[in-house]
Amino acid sequence: MKKIVSPITKSGLSKLKCGEEVLFTGTVYTARDAAHKKLTELIAKGKKTPFDLKNTIIYYAGPTPQRPDGTFGSCGPTTASRMDKFTPPLLAKGLAAMIGKGKRSVEVAGYIKKYGAVYFLAAGGAGAYLAKKIVSATLLAFGELGPEAIYRLKVENFPLIVGIDSSGNDVYQ
Repeated sequence: MKKIVSPITKSGLSKLKCGEEVLFTGTVYTARDAAHKKLTELIAKGKKTPFDLKNTIIYYAGPTPQRPDGTFGSCGPTTASRMDKFTPPLLAKGLAAMIGKGKRSVEVAGYIKKYGAVYFLAAGGAGAYLAKKIVSATLLAFGELGPEAIYRLKVENFPLIVGIDSSGNDVYQ
């Protein structure tokens, strides 16, 4: 199993191959449907996003409410295809990778290849286990969205599978 650590670069991601298992340590940002809508609206208006998208990873997750100790009880992936309509402008702004579950559209796979990005798969149904890989969590933006707010997560040895590599190879094909 390959270990990758942030900060990540597109050249580093280009070495990953479809179906490869990795352990990621570093920073990811959570964002689901409502947050994606807000991010793409900001981009369309030429406004600054709450975090720099360049060389970052968005995790399609809506964690359970934080406990008093700052941890989550569960933080599993959501279905990635729901974010497909929002993905192209984020990739154009430098987004390097996405984490979710399930397949992506052919169009999004094309954009992943065009921008040299990667789509990672996280195990669905393993939210409690994945939450244990989070070492810190900070509410970053859109707190009014509750679990769909954007959180900055520091993760350690977060288990992933390369679902679509930067050459456009898709594990579902």
